[in-house]
Amino acid sequence: MDIREYAVVMAAYNAWMNDKVYAAAAELTDEERKRDLGAAFGSIHRTLNHLLLGDQAWMQRFHGQPVTMKSPDQQLYDEFDELRRARIAMDADIAAWAATLTEEFGAAPFRVASVTYKREWVRPTWALVAHFFNHQTHHRAQAGTLLHQLGKDIGVTDLPMLPYFEQEPGSAG
Repeated sequence: MDIREYAVVMAAYNAWMNDKVYAAAAELTDEERKRDLGAAFGSIHRTLNHLLLGDQAWMQRFHGQPVTMKSPDQQLYDEFDELRRARIAMDADIAAWAATLTEEFGAAPFRVASVTYKREWVRPTWALVAHFFNHQTHHRAQAGTLLHQLGKDIGVTDLPMLPYFEQEPGSAG
């Protein structure tokens, strides 16, 4: 599997899972979404905000743009509907970006100025792309646990169940 195929599949998985998480979160009151439940970012809302913030920062890096993130807990949107619309738009941007990746891009070293670690480092681009998608899965799992604590089930999360794979053989990607 090449980096483009990997990223396209993971972008589809990302959008699918975000849709499921946001649908479950929409069934809660604003107070429930924003209640501090003791997670890394406190609430479901803040966790979803962090996920969008992280995606925004990585997309800015991958596009050679300045990173606008001030801190990992920066709040982009206070209103859930705004956050959800921004999530949908980001997922579309990620899918479009993934479709453009080349093996040359994946093989090149990538310089990162990290807001979180307050330093610069160079890593293989393919590893950063993998981290980008892994970060999403990690924090969505936290959101899923918080939703479960409030009686909401996001359903199946297994990658092989991704509707993307239900296409006719040879038509994927």
